[in-house]
Amino acid sequence: MLGIAQRKVEVAKLRDTQVRPMNALTLQWHDAGQNKTQQIYEQQRSKNPGTVRIGRDPLRCDIVLTNPTVSGLHVEIFFNSQQQSFYIRNLRSPNPPLIDGQQLIQGERPLNQGSIIYLGQLQLQVTAVNINTIAATVLTPPQPFTPYQRQQPANQNNSVTSPVHNHPPTPVQGTYGLECPKCHKVSPVEDLQVGCRWCGTSLAAAVSVLVAPGN
Repeated sequence: MLGIAQRKVEVAKLRDTQVRPMNALTLQWHDAGQNKTQQIYEQQRSKNPGTVRIGRDPLRCDIVLTNPTVSGLHVEIFFNSQQQSFYIRNLRSPNPPLIDGQQLIQGERPLNQGSIIYLGQLQLQVTAVNINTIAATVLTPPQPFTPYQRQQPANQNNSVTSPVHNHPPTPVQGTYGLECPKCHKVSPVEDLQVGCRWCGTSLAAAVSVLVAPGN
């Protein structure tokens, strides 16, 4: 009986050492007139195992956005176990995301608490990143959603300066349109619910493209 009780204690201890907080990232954004928050976990179920995909197409995306300047399948977020960090990967080169003021044409980039993501003209903010390490981890609660502000260089002379008005990064200039999946002609985003004005095909899965001014 003593041996059985000892084994139960050992199993309980093993379970306690294995149960750890999951690595998680919290996104916050404003879409369709509502403030929304979504947590992304390292091993959560998704349409593409290992990543969480974001875009306008509900058939391919885990986080679905309604803004017409967002591509049907725009980006994916995943946890890199070697780097112990969450990364974002661009899936739509004609409509690259803006990460902390820089375009991500291709490849991937790490995300940190406070990172600002622009998908088309829609802004998302990383309000919390919780990484489980061997040492004790302090879980940071989500922070209030605030617009992105560029960091100003420190004043080395410690002199008093006038207030500086910070502005969020300007998204890529141009006009967004919807490329028809059938005839590949570009319709205005206002035609999202109407369909392609050339062939009548539904634009629900259309690719959002950036049309240069004057085209």
